[in-house]
Amino acid sequence: MQLLLQIDTPDYEGWKSSWDDGAEDRANSGLTQLQLWRAVDHGAAFALMEVHNPAHAKAWLEKETAFGGATTATFLRTA
Repeated sequence: MQLLLQIDTPDYEGWKSSWDDGAEDRANSGLTQLQLWRAVDHGAAFALMEVHNPAHAKAWLEKETAFGGATTATFLRTA
């Protein structure tokens, strides 16, 4: 299972620094970063995560506040 995040942020560099600092917390929540993209035409980041434990990943999403803007989270399964 994967998790696709769209994170709207007016300050990508500041957000990225905070995102990098949270790597251990994400790993402890059963998430592995696969890809990270930055929008070309607006302030958004996209992260594709491998989900090893869906319950822990959902709990991480509920407590995470360092995104800096609106976040869309979609859990995906390969069809």
